[in-house]
Amino acid sequence: MRCTTRNDRAGGRRPVLDRAVTTRWLFWLLAIGGSYQAVGATEPPGKKYLIIHADDAGMSHSVNAATIEAIQRGVVSSASIMVPCPWFSEFAEYCRAHPQGDYGIHLTLNAEWKHYRWGPVAPRAQVPSLIDPEGHLWANVQQVAQHVKAKEVAIELRAQIDRAVRFGIPLSHLDTHMGALASRPDLLEIYVQLGLEYDLPVLFVRDTRDPAVQNYPAFAERGPALLKQLDARRLPVVDRLARFSGGDTHQVRRANYLKTLRGLQPGVTELIIHCGYDNQELRAITHSAARRDSDRRTFSDPDVASLIRELGIEVISWRQFRKLAVPE
Repeated sequence: MRCTTRNDRAGGRRPVLDRAVTTRWLFWLLAIGGSYQAVGATEPPGKKYLIIHADDAGMSHSVNAATIEAIQRGVVSSASIMVPCPWFSEFAEYCRAHPQGDYGIHLTLNAEWKHYRWGPVAPRAQVPSLIDPEGHLWANVQQVAQHVKAKEVAIELRAQIDRAVRFGIPLSHLDTHMGALASRPDLLEIYVQLGLEYDLPVLFVRDTRDPAVQNYPAFAERGPALLKQLDARRLPVVDRLARFSGGDTHQVRRANYLKTLRGLQPGVTELIIHCGYDNQELRAITHSAARRDSDRRTFSDPDVASLIRELGIEVISWRQFRKLAVPE
């Protein structure tokens, strides 16, 4: 993917991505209807497409190494990167060495772990409402919704995307860490506008049957209008999301993922996972180390890859999705 520049409103020059020629969030990330079809009219009816998406790349070395393993040895077809995190540069190096990969920005407004925190990418003086009393991003989505100013959010998220471009990452899409950008209508609008501005698909969901949409008033207020804007620009929108966050053992998690694969509906689904190694580093950061290790093991398992083929599911990336949605 090439990168050019254009003038912003302040008169500066900012990188802008050319359109690609080849395309966590949360499973409850709403669902909104629309008229634009996810895949091209030439695709066979009933075809099942699956984006197997690893969130949180850049968070730690353990997460980076496990995500890379699941991409190279497994069936993970896409990943999104947390630019503010300390291990961002390690994963950026991998992206530069493997430009054929599919990489998004996991737009990040919070730092949720107790002893492992991060701050903004933008200069702190420009985004004071995004910073908690300890000098980090807010710890949770509720605090983000309560404190942040929309103008400063836009500054920070552009800084995250621009930093990824400067590090040479070929971008394919945007999504949002822990659904923070769905917490307020104005933040949801910024999220979609960034996709339009950078000509990158954003993780949005088309399927209207998800009852959890009721938990996100921002979508009820702004979702349909924003979906129309994405459709007008022919930026692809997945039909549905799948994610399994529970399960105390690897066996339970694996069984639930296999159940999800067997029950996959026609259209385009994104399955969100989180990879890691259950090692000392990751256990010191998060209580989810074992679950992340289970995701890595499941989606690096040749038997799971065989099942996906047997079920007639085609695993695609965001780049491939974009080509399906807008054939050349």
